[in-house]
Amino acid sequence: MSSSATTYPAFPAFPADGLRSARLLLRPTTRADAAGLLAYHEFNRERFQRWEALRADAFFSRDAFDARCAEMERQAGAGLALSLLLLAPGDGAIVGECAFTNIVRGPLQACHLGFTIDARREGLGLMREALTAAIGHLFEHYGLHRVMAGHMPANERSGRLLARLGFEREGYARAYLKINGAWEDHVMSALIASKN
Repeated sequence: MSSSATTYPAFPAFPADGLRSARLLLRPTTRADAAGLLAYHEFNRERFQRWEALRADAFFSRDAFDARCAEMERQAGAGLALSLLLLAPGDGAIVGECAFTNIVRGPLQACHLGFTIDARREGLGLMREALTAAIGHLFEHYGLHRVMAGHMPANERSGRLLARLGFEREGYARAYLKINGAWEDHVMSALIASKN
């Protein structure tokens, strides 16, 4: 009986110059992004609050974002998550972010997806463009088989986006996450790689 260990591509092997789509540059979040990411979240604070966990004022501090970005960088290096910034190619402004978290290898080969986009860029198709590129990269280069995403039923925009990307509804989780101070139901969906 022979045994051979399964090997996986090195997770941090992201293109050095980032991943380009038609209108965006995607690159991993690093410690150096703390100030820009803080400004992005401060500007969108009221808009994001409806769809996220309650954030204490301390969340919106430079120290908190220094620690948050350092942790994103650490998790990417360990192959546990990949947080990407969506940047405007011209001025490098942060227009959105997407995160592939809870990455599990072995027989599951899956992760969870979360994303946000700047209120000023909503409705332009940028997130669809970014996620098409990012998910394709994860499937092709990192060997993931499944990307899972959940959204609140009231968040119809996210539901439509996920459906356009090919995510299929797999269930309905009652009181799944505590969002803005209340336990909220979520529609659960997943996209499965066609080749692996």
